[in-house]
Amino acid sequence: MKALILSGGKGSRLYPLTYTNAKQLIPVANKPVLFRVIEAIRDAGISDIGIIIGSGENGRRVQNAVGQGKRWGVDITYIVQEAPLGLAHCVIIAQDFLGDDRFVMFLGDNVIEGGISNLISDFRDSDHNCQIVLTPVQEPQHYGVAELNPDRSIKRLVEKPREPRSNLALVGIYMFDENVHSAVQAIKPSWRGELEITDAIQWLVEQDYNVHPYIHRGWWIDTGKPIDMLAANSKVLEELTPRVDGFVDKDSQVDERVFVETGAQIINSVVRGPTIIGKNTRIVNSYVGPFTSIYHDCLVEDAEIEHSLMLEHSQIIDVPTRITDSLIGRNVEMHHSELKPRALKVTLGDNSRLGLV
Repeated sequence: MKALILSGGKGSRLYPLTYTNAKQLIPVANKPVLFRVIEAIRDAGISDIGIIIGSGENGRRVQNAVGQGKRWGVDITYIVQEAPLGLAHCVIIAQDFLGDDRFVMFLGDNVIEGGISNLISDFRDSDHNCQIVLTPVQEPQHYGVAELNPDRSIKRLVEKPREPRSNLALVGIYMFDENVHSAVQAIKPSWRGELEITDAIQWLVEQDYNVHPYIHRGWWIDTGKPIDMLAANSKVLEELTPRVDGFVDKDSQVDERVFVETGAQIINSVVRGPTIIGKNTRIVNSYVGPFTSIYHDCLVEDAEIEHSLMLEHSQIIDVPTRITDSLIGRNVEMHHSELKPRALKVTLGDNSRLGLV
């Protein structure tokens, strides 16, 4: 089997972080989401991976970060999508790479509990022409939705229906054989102007191909929005095996659910997990609360932060209010100033959000 990872898109719902970084490269528990996807595919026994990227700067950032796949023991082929014309369009432009092989298509900003090894094994050993992954959600109108027959076979698939007939959303993981190439050529663009993969799968259903629905009962998160990124970070942090590879002084309190990476220093501070402190990061006279990921080369001094993501080379110094439920980008500086008159002084990029109490 082969794998096709979709890693294009601007990530506009995560602005301003994604002005300067691809959304798939934002770390969850200090590891970029895209890296987790590659590891899940490798662990499922697949080493031939194609990655769909955009033609702009974010595409180049993905290539620079991932390289040719040597660190994971896989081979990476990059396929450029010139415009966001839909998931089915990604299959069309990847046909030369895919050939007639069975393959898994995985959205590069999705995180799923338990990986995909069992899914791949089931599909590889079956006679299914297609296997889709479904999970119950509270707001199905935001997803592709599957309606099932009484015998649990697929009746209908609809992309982002205004009035959903089911709460079963399509998780961003799909498995196909070579018949999908006929399906993507047979469909027309949707009202969104895109070739929808749901329409291609519906075509397979209507042509009596064997399309198998797999109901996933664990957690699954599409990290497209800040609240989802924080939720995914919390879930993955709970799965980490805690350890202390850095330095913790005798005046600090670090509980057993904390992962302290190499070169990190925790000095006269309280850190409560599940939490990860990145390489060469310093926590000084501070409190770091549960469900927090602080990436490499950061500084938190005389401050408090919890349930947040803090990216590399950022500093929080002498901030009197606890920071919570926040995404803090790269090279950010937050500090308290004694200069008069007292005032809030900020430099915020486009589409920033600032909450004050």
